Amino acid sequence: MKPRYWFRWMVVQGIPRLVLQTHSRRGDTLARLMSAPAGVHDPIPLLESLRDRGRLVRTPLGWVTTDHELCRTILRDNSFRVAAAEGFVPKPLRWVMDRAELPPNPVSPPSMLVIDPPDHTRMRKPVASAFTPRAIGRLRDRVESVTAELLDALPSRGSADLVAAYASQVPIAIISEMLGFPDSERERFLAWGDAASPLLDIGPSWPTIRTASAALLSMDGYLDEHIARLRREPGEDILSGLVTAGELDDRELKASATLLMGAGFETTVNLISNGVALLVNHPDQLARLREEPELWPNAVEEVLRFDAPVQNTGRINRDDIELAGVPVRAGSTVMLLLAGANRDPQVFEDPHRFDITRANAKDHLTFSSGIHVCLGASLARMEGAYALRALFERFPDLQLDGPPQRRPLFTLHGYSHMPVLLGRRAEQPTAA
Repeated sequence: MKPRYWFRWMVVQGIPRLVLQTHSRRGDTLARLMSAPAGVHDPIPLLESLRDRGRLVRTPLGWVTTDHELCRTILRDNSFRVAAAEGFVPKPLRWVMDRAELPPNPVSPPSMLVIDPPDHTRMRKPVASAFTPRAIGRLRDRVESVTAELLDALPSRGSADLVAAYASQVPIAIISEMLGFPDSERERFLAWGDAASPLLDIGPSWPTIRTASAALLSMDGYLDEHIARLRREPGEDILSGLVTAGELDDRELKASATLLMGAGFETTVNLISNGVALLVNHPDQLARLREEPELWPNAVEEVLRFDAPVQNTGRINRDDIELAGVPVRAGSTVMLLLAGANRDPQVFEDPHRFDITRANAKDHLTFSSGIHVCLGASLARMEGAYALRALFERFPDLQLDGPPQRRPLFTLHGYSHMPVLLGRRAEQPTAA
């Protein structure tokens, strides 16, 4: 890895990492929350500690809120802009970044995730039609067949790592097909995605960034060849449509591809694995689903609320404003703790209770809100509901085989490994 990438890491992540570690040692709650995932996997006590301090809390790292109404308002207010890591770099140091630009990725411009209108509108519009409810409905048969194939491959009365063998395989198969990638490349994309996912956090270590950068460079080379191939022989997939439309340049095409691949995979793999853990540990809720399978869609909403696959996001206000009665100066960063908003007692009765019949479970903010609401939300919901139902119907005695292992991340919240004992196999297919 070239030295300039180390300097980029130092400017963009190294200094914030040092600041986080310093404030964490001093006991700052937000710093502890952001730097603790590798060792402390239950963020709820820290989120509740912040909630106890008010709707909007000033910390040494900026403003932070766990308030549902406030988070939703900010997400929908276009007077706030997205908070990308590069935006916090002092201008005199930006020459370092310009000389060590990473390949297109989900957390750097021109990714839709970190840009604002009008560029955000221009980038999002060409892909939005692929994620309409009608378009997602047409994918249901493929989700069912992929799920059946994966369940058939699991050993009856055997054991498995459910993340590697199932939870990750369902979404990667579907999003790969949607982008025109061959099945043979799935494992490469899984490896690249796993390496790059820490980029969403603040202050990852240099070895982590070195691994992520190498993965991005490999993916960039692959996408160059893939896009060139689609120009010669376009298919019916999303990326072929973007290529033939000619509205985006190559860097924008690759940024869109990496974001769609990441977003189409990360939320759903965490949703499925989080759902398995919650339902195994709440057998009364699982029994209710077996009696009333029509509750599965609402159960997925409750999983998304109770154990959010995406825990946080950030915004920067353009003008001096007042939030929750507190004056906030222009250019301030506000950390929106979505996992905390999903447990707001002002919105969700008894919020720390997992309840698949919760009437307003869908009011969670896991998929964000406003113009940056997750494009693939409908797809993730459909994949999650079918994958979970099919798994528990095919293996009704499934149980954990030891403690599952959480991913050492702050923003993305899920499991890296989940050993299970599958038990007997029930051969009847899941009803549509």
